[in-house]
Amino acid sequence: MKKVVFKVGGSILQELPESFYKLLIELKEKKVCDPVIVHGGGPEINQALEQMQIESTFIDGLRVTTEEVLEVAQMVMCGAINKRIVSLFQNQNGKAIGLSGVDGKLLQAKPIKDGKLGFVGEVTKVETAWIDMILQAGGIPVISPIAAGEGETHLNINGDTAAGAVAEALGCRLVLISNIPGVMETIDQKEIIHHHLTKEEVEALIDSGVIYGGMIPKVRSALASLQGGVEESVILNGLEPGDILKYLDGEKVGTILSEKEVVEHV
Repeated sequence: MKKVVFKVGGSILQELPESFYKLLIELKEKKVCDPVIVHGGGPEINQALEQMQIESTFIDGLRVTTEEVLEVAQMVMCGAINKRIVSLFQNQNGKAIGLSGVDGKLLQAKPIKDGKLGFVGEVTKVETAWIDMILQAGGIPVISPIAAGEGETHLNINGDTAAGAVAEALGCRLVLISNIPGVMETIDQKEIIHHHLTKEEVEALIDSGVIYGGMIPKVRSALASLQGGVEESVILNGLEPGDILKYLDGEKVGTILSEKEVVEHV
């Protein structure tokens, strides 16, 4: 059964309906695909840091993860968010197993930018055997992006980057769950969805202002995952879970991002 990595960002977690989790369980039960979840948690980490009055410093717009910030990130993502997602699956009679990249050295990483950002890393290896073990036992892996570094060091990984690394290692598609139907543009007073974009087209839409704000890092991370060997990346609306099924059935839905030509669905 083919695997599909679903990246669920921290900003949409609160919005996802129960039907999203129910659908993923059904996809597995009906042997449509084996879902693998990688989640983020930025907004809740920010909220926790604010409540604890822990100040953050930034370099080139990226947060420096000190040991104190890392502790909070681990608490929020590996604890609160990860187990909340697991519970949401289990409330729909699904079998979900929550784990971090540290568990079994599932995600191994090294510091980025020569350690200038503190405990922030990039994935160097994914131990896919643990994912396969959970899938074969009938479970859905729910992975938080905290990775194992050298020795006892843990590293905070960008959720999109972690999801791309997992999809690359599994040799499967990457689905970025959003709260909109895809990359949209108003042409002649009519709103359309760009169902397929190449890297050149994405950059042109960013330059023209069609792609802006939070959609910019989303499309760029999707394109970055392609460079690592991911078969295909797609942005889908998690608020309309039926779009996921339509995509897997080969229907024109969401925004597919590929290096050049559209990859035909098998």
